[in-house]
Amino acid sequence: MNKPNTISIETTLEIPFHDVDLMGVSWHGHYVKYLEIARCELLDSIDYNYMQMQESGYAWPVIDMRLRYAKPARFQQKIKITATIVEWEHRLKINYVIRDLDSGERLTKAYTVQVAVDISNGEMLFASPAELVDRVEANL
Repeated sequence: MNKPNTISIETTLEIPFHDVDLMGVSWHGHYVKYLEIARCELLDSIDYNYMQMQESGYAWPVIDMRLRYAKPARFQQKIKITATIVEWEHRLKINYVIRDLDSGERLTKAYTVQVAVDISNGEMLFASPAELVDRVEANL
């Protein structure tokens, strides 16, 4: 669901056997991977994924991440991950919601915050470079 002035994507995954523990529950650390898959699809949608970031002269490290687990994801469960850009002028903040694909029940909420770092000197920028701002605003 898009709010005004946001960009969202939805992607689906099936929880694989190699992600689960003996109880068939996805290990909590794998959720970071699920967020990354959605984040890459979201950044692809504005043509500013990690290769374009590097080509523009900026690295975008994650400096903050928060996950709230409401219910576990289980082996072979199909999940839908919604990723939404909610801030982009001073930092890149993306909100995520992971839901059961069939029921729509919320399993996890999360967000990540990334900041631009000039690759040439390693300095963090206090405002997002035009390369990101222009691409987000062109896709609103």
